[in-house]
Amino acid sequence: MATAREIRRRIRSVKNVAQITRALQLVASSKLRRTQARVLSARPYADELQRVLIHLSHASADDDEPSPYFYSDREDADLRLLQQRAIKRVGIVVVSPDGTLAGALPGNVNRKALAFAQEQKTAHGLTDADVRFVAVGKRGRDFLVRNRLNVIADFTGLGDMPKSSDVRAIARVISDAYLSGEVDSWHLIYPKFVSSLIQTPTEIQLLPVQPPEAAADAEVVKHDYIFEPDAGTIYAALLPRYVETLIYQPLLELVASFYAAQFVAMKSATDNANDLAADLNLTYNKARQAAITTQILEVVSGAGDQ
Repeated sequence: MATAREIRRRIRSVKNVAQITRALQLVASSKLRRTQARVLSARPYADELQRVLIHLSHASADDDEPSPYFYSDREDADLRLLQQRAIKRVGIVVVSPDGTLAGALPGNVNRKALAFAQEQKTAHGLTDADVRFVAVGKRGRDFLVRNRLNVIADFTGLGDMPKSSDVRAIARVISDAYLSGEVDSWHLIYPKFVSSLIQTPTEIQLLPVQPPEAAADAEVVKHDYIFEPDAGTIYAALLPRYVETLIYQPLLELVASFYAAQFVAMKSATDNANDLAADLNLTYNKARQAAITTQILEVVSGAGDQ
C-alpha cells in the first residue's frame, strides 16, 4: 500500500493537472462563443448568394422549366464547373483541426473520409490510385500520410479565422484538377457544428457544382430585369465565388466544432481529475487514520507491558 507521503504527492500532481485542464476548458469556452458568432454571421452572405444564383437561373424568359443547367452550353470557362462526366477519379477534401485535445473529433472526421472513399471506389469501380485527397489541417494530413493515401496538396496553419486567400488557394487546387480532367468529382468532409455537444462528420459535393435551387414549396418570381452583362455571364462570374463559399463555411464550422469538442474533452478531464483527487484524499485520510490507530495501540501496549 502507498505511504501517506506518496499519496499526498499524487494528490498534488492530480490537482495540478486539474488546474491545467480547467484553464484549457475556459479558453475553449471563450473561443467557442466567438467562433459561433462567426459561423452565424457568415450564413447571410451564403444565403444571399444562393438567392442570386437561383434568380439568375430563372432569368431565361423562354424556358418554362428554368434550370441552372441552361447555361451549360455557353463557352465561359467557369461554367465548365457545372459539367458532369463519367467518374473515373474522385477527389476528397478532408477538413480537420491542426490542434489536439479535441477528443474523438479528428478521428471521426478521418474515419468518415475513409468510409466515403470506400463508398466511391465501390460505386464507380475505382482503385486507391483513383482517389485523390486534399488535406486541410494537420490531424487529417498526418492520418492520410500515415495510411499512405494519395495526398496531392495540404493546407495547415489556417488559424481561427481562415483568410479569403486561403479559401481561394484551396478552390484553385480543386478547380484546376477538375478542369484539367485529373479529377472528375470533388467532395468535402468536415465536422458540421450542430451544438457544443454534437459535431457531425458531413460530406458535401464541391464539383461538379450542384447549383442551388429553390425549395419545392417556394414560389420563384421572375422579375423583368435587364442584365448588363447578360445573366449567363453574371452566373459564370459568381460560380467560383459560390464554390469558395462551399469551402469557407465548413472551415468556420471546423473551428467552432474544434473548440466545442475541446471544451467537452477538457471539462471531462477536469471532472475526472477532481474525482480522482477526492478518492486519493479519502485514501490518504484512511491511511493516516490507520497510522494513528497503530501508534495508539503501540503506546497502549507499551504502557500495559510496564
